[in-house]
Amino acid sequence: MDVSADVVIVGFGAAGACAAIEAARSGASVVVLDRFAGGGATALSGGVVYAGGGTRQQVEAGVPDTPEGMFEYLRHEVGDAVSPETLWRFCRDSAEMLRWLEERGVPFDASLCPFKTSYPTNDYYLYHSGSEQARRDVAPPAARGHRAKGRGTSGALLFARLAGSARGHGVRVLPQTAAVELITENGRVTGVRCRTLTGSPRIAHRVLSRFAVKPGLYYPPLGRSLHRRAAALERRHGRELVVRAHRGVVIAAGGFVFDRELMREHAPAYRGGLPLGTPGDDGSGIRLGTSVGGTTARMDRVSAWRFLTPPSALRKGVLVGADGRRVCDESLYGAAIGEAIVTGHEGRAWLLVDEWVVREAREQVPSQTLLFQRLQARYLLSRGLVTGLTLDEVAAKTGIDAAGLKATAKAYGDLPDALGKLPELVRRLTPPYALIDVSVRSRVGYPCPVLTLGGLVVDEETGRVTGVDGLYAAGRSAVGVCSQSYVSGLSLADCVFSGRRAGVHAAEEAPC
Repeated sequence: MDVSADVVIVGFGAAGACAAIEAARSGASVVVLDRFAGGGATALSGGVVYAGGGTRQQVEAGVPDTPEGMFEYLRHEVGDAVSPETLWRFCRDSAEMLRWLEERGVPFDASLCPFKTSYPTNDYYLYHSGSEQARRDVAPPAARGHRAKGRGTSGALLFARLAGSARGHGVRVLPQTAAVELITENGRVTGVRCRTLTGSPRIAHRVLSRFAVKPGLYYPPLGRSLHRRAAALERRHGRELVVRAHRGVVIAAGGFVFDRELMREHAPAYRGGLPLGTPGDDGSGIRLGTSVGGTTARMDRVSAWRFLTPPSALRKGVLVGADGRRVCDESLYGAAIGEAIVTGHEGRAWLLVDEWVVREAREQVPSQTLLFQRLQARYLLSRGLVTGLTLDEVAAKTGIDAAGLKATAKAYGDLPDALGKLPELVRRLTPPYALIDVSVRSRVGYPCPVLTLGGLVVDEETGRVTGVDGLYAAGRSAVGVCSQSYVSGLSLADCVFSGRRAGVHAAEEAPC
C-alpha cells in the first residue's frame, strides 16, 4: 500500500505540527507520520515558550523588553550554535511567533510571577524562565517565559491546540506508523518507508505506549518494560507502508536521550540522569538523516536540570562541591547549575544553608509550588539534608572537605559577591547548618531530568539538511537556537521557529 503527499513529516510534536501547518498553509498536501499517537516530548513539557521583544503579554504585565535586549541576553546563552543573523531573526520575530501560536488556539496570559521559580503555579503564566536576573550585566532582565494557560504542566494543551490546527488545515496524520528508511532517487529524498499497525494490535500498542511515557517518566524501569512490549508489537504486526513525498520530507522526531548507545558515545557524563522525553526520542530521526548523507553537530550538548527553586529562599544558600569550594551563582537557571555540577564537580554538589533559610523555604513551599515541585521540595528539606551545629559536623556527615567548606563559608556574605549574585540574595550563614544533597544522579526523591540538544546540521535559512536534497529537519532532531545551552521555553520556541521554517521551504520545493 502506498500513500503520497507533497510534504511528508516524520514526528508529530510541536516542531512537526508547526511544519505541517505552514506547509499546508503554503498550499501543499501534507502527511504526518508518528510512531505513537503524537505529542512527543511537547505534550510532556510545561508548555513554556520563550518569547520577548514586546509580546502582548509583556506589555499588559508592564514588562519592558525589546528585540535588542532579548538578542543580547540570548547571545550569551546561545553562543555560536546559530549565526548572529539567525538569532536576530528569532528575536525580531518572537512577538509575532507568539501571536501565531495564539491564532492557532494556544492560550497565553499576562499574569506575572513575583518570585523566582523553575515553573510557576497556576496563578502565573509569565515569568523569568532563564538566568535573566543573574545575567543583568549582559542585558536588562525581562520575563520571557510564556506558559500556555492551563492547569498543571500545560504542554499537552499546547500540543492539542497545534494538532487541532494542523488537522483543520487538512493535514493527514498517520499514528502508530514508524519511519524505518528514507527513499532516495537520483540523490534526492522522495519518500519514507514505514511500518504501520492496523487492527486490534493498535489498541494494545496505544495503551502500552501511553503508560510507558507518563508513569515511565516517574519510574523509568516500568517505562522501559512497557516500551519493549510495544516495540515487540511493532515488529510482529507492523505492515510495510511507503509514503511518497512529491516535494520534501521533514524530520521532526525529537532527540536521542532514550538511546543508551548514542548517550554513551556522545554524552557519557549525563547517563545517570532521568531521560526527559518519550521512547520516541531514541535518535531514530537523526539516524534517518545521516543514513542519506546528513551530518550531525553538538551531539555532546545535553541539558541537565538541577533546579534549586522553588522555594525561592534556597537561592540564598551556597552551592559547593566535594572539595567544599563554591560551584556557581546559585541564582542561575537550573540547566546552568546542572552543567556546572557535571562538568566541574563530577556530578556531586550540596547546598549549604542555615536554619533561617530552611525555615523560610519551608514556609514558601505551599504557595510557590505545584504538586510535583512540592514533593521534591519537601524531600530536599527533609530526607535530602543533614544538619549540624558546626561546619565540621555537616562536612563529616557528607564527606565534604571541611577545610574547603569553612573557607567558602567565611568568604560568602561579603558584598559585592564574588560571582555577581544579587545583593539581596547574599547573607552570611550562621549555625546551625544544613547541607542539602543536590548531586546530579537519578534518585526517587530528586531526579535530574536530562535532554539532548544536538542533531542534524541544517541550512539556517531554510531548514534543509546540509548536503541532502529534499530533506529538512526541525526541533530536537536538528541543530538550532538551543543547541548550546537551554533555558525554559527555548526548546519549544525553537521547535516553532524551525518547524515553521522547514514547513514553508519544503512546500516550496519543485515537484519531483
